[in-house]
Amino acid sequence: MIDFSKIPSPCYVLDEALLRRNLEVIRRVQERSGARIIMALKACAMWSVFPIVKEYIGDATASSVAEARLVSEELGSRPHVYAPVYTDADFGEILKYASHITFNTRGQYERFRGRVAGTGVSCGLRINPEYSPVGTGLYNPCCKGSRLGVITDDLGELPEGIEGLHFHTLCESGPDDLKHTLEIVGQKFGRYFPQLKWINMGGGHLMTHVEYDTEKLISVLSAFRARHPHLELILEPGSAFTWRTGYLVSTVEDIVCNNGVQTAMLDVSFACHMPDCLEMPYKPAVVGARDAQPGEPGWRLGGNSCLAGDYCGDWVFEHEPQVGDRVVFEDMVHYTMVKTTMFNGVAHPSIAIWGRDGRLRVVRRFGYEDYKARMS
Repeated sequence: MIDFSKIPSPCYVLDEALLRRNLEVIRRVQERSGARIIMALKACAMWSVFPIVKEYIGDATASSVAEARLVSEELGSRPHVYAPVYTDADFGEILKYASHITFNTRGQYERFRGRVAGTGVSCGLRINPEYSPVGTGLYNPCCKGSRLGVITDDLGELPEGIEGLHFHTLCESGPDDLKHTLEIVGQKFGRYFPQLKWINMGGGHLMTHVEYDTEKLISVLSAFRARHPHLELILEPGSAFTWRTGYLVSTVEDIVCNNGVQTAMLDVSFACHMPDCLEMPYKPAVVGARDAQPGEPGWRLGGNSCLAGDYCGDWVFEHEPQVGDRVVFEDMVHYTMVKTTMFNGVAHPSIAIWGRDGRLRVVRRFGYEDYKARMS
């Protein structure tokens, strides 16, 4: 159990024991299903924990030259790479690192296929089955007019040299969603399966959620492999690896009351450090607090940027917040650090690991030079 009084503020802190718990689940699913599960850096690129990850899972997927290089240098493997667009400037670098490259369109594949020839890199094409259970439009890759992937009506003959198909339809979804997606993919794209070596089922498989039925996932994957034994199955979850493994520790620096609305002002920002709270939007859990009920006075938590909407609420605390109190946000590792900004030059949270031995290791602190280096 983390002793939050020992954590500097502001700070992201990952609990090693919780990370290992998730990794054990992921490894078990991989071993029993026969599918290959790789880590998506777009959700968490905290490379200081890659040595731990390598004990369980050895591969990753990248969406840029920077991510691909990080996988190569810090995980020690060749990443699977997918990006909506490749450029002449970055494609050569991607070829240096990648084992697999998935193209978003036939046009992108035709543009770069000559440079892939003879490299040993396996090429794939992203498909769009025009179905997704994701309700939030910002995160739905299969909405009408989506720029992501090729729909069946536009694919025609499979281009020569394409060895795999890649789809991504899920977001924090369950095994029934994958099962239904596979049924639709089979109906629309199954005619191509005999020509392929692999199929990538993308991310969004939240197999480490406490209510996720991993046995059903194993069954779905095993049944698909039985029907298509020549295909290597690849899953690339992001959130599942670091789901509920860490926190963002902050401090109350001021109390503001305006027209009966109470706001505890923090040394962190929703806009800069927890952007999904405003984008999705969603309301994170806070240690020692609960959601305010309708009509019940609660507390807003305010960020320290000048954005007017940099706040979230409302919570009811066990003890009324006071200046100097710690406020600890739960589940703040995946899709947080990778999305942060230094807008306003606000202090960027440190990054730390709480070890299984009960010791804290601060792996990164940020200061003025980090902000200045991002500017010109």
